[in-house]
Amino acid sequence: MNPADAISVTPSSAALPPESGRPRRTSSQWEFWGRVFVLPYILVFVVLVLFPVTYGLWLARDPASYAKLFADPIFFRSVVNTVIFLVVAINLKMAIALFLSGFFVQTRWWIKILSVLFILPWAVPSIPTILSVRFMLNPEWGVINQTIFKLTGLDGPNWLNDPTLALSFSMLMHIWKSLPFWTLILVAGRLGIPAEQYEAAAVDGASPWQKFRFITWPSMKTLFITSTILSMIWTLGDFNSVYLLTGGGPADLTHVLATLGIRYLRLDQLDVAMASIVVALPVVLPLVYFMMKRLSK
Repeated sequence: MNPADAISVTPSSAALPPESGRPRRTSSQWEFWGRVFVLPYILVFVVLVLFPVTYGLWLARDPASYAKLFADPIFFRSVVNTVIFLVVAINLKMAIALFLSGFFVQTRWWIKILSVLFILPWAVPSIPTILSVRFMLNPEWGVINQTIFKLTGLDGPNWLNDPTLALSFSMLMHIWKSLPFWTLILVAGRLGIPAEQYEAAAVDGASPWQKFRFITWPSMKTLFITSTILSMIWTLGDFNSVYLLTGGGPADLTHVLATLGIRYLRLDQLDVAMASIVVALPVVLPLVYFMMKRLSK
């Protein structure tokens, strides 16, 4: 062999360590501790969410529970009340919130002070506020009937003894309690609209209604619809406004699906109580799907 060929070995031909000799990749220390810190959240989810839901569905597995539920005339009255509550209270609340968001978005100093007072009903706990209104509506010693008697000399009505009035006051309590929250959400949506659009519209001589129609509403339509759907989902599970004010009375005629389960629990009918919750899922699940579909866009 030619000696020149023997020494013409390039550096690239140097021997490399075999693949099997390379160290295998392992999880880093940060990944290990990340998994460790996630475990408590998984445990909380399993104990406080997954287990109660699974147990409730297991209790409501018996078809006889649904037979008892559908045979109860209070159930159908509760369904009607729930539909009225969702259609009237939610839409009225969101319409008022949309209007008030245009008011509170202004930068005047007295509006800022008024906004602090406006948010108080949402910030304070539900039990003392709603019970205080219930005491005010008491037909014998409530402040409303006492005022009516002093002004006219006549006894005031028994406000919560009429099912229509009682349900109406429950819807008003719901609107009064949750209106500040949704107003703040819509205020945040209005603040995201560029001010240059309103300035250009003002230069073109647009009226306030035209500014709302062609600038505000197109920019806030998705937020408004999504908030309305989310409010419906939350209201289906909210029992404070009805239960604390009327207790479902008079004669269980103002119950909604959220409070109907408590009625069956007080009657020691746990399976029927769980069934009354399960029957609301065909309403809740489409709302959740529609909301998530809109958010994905």
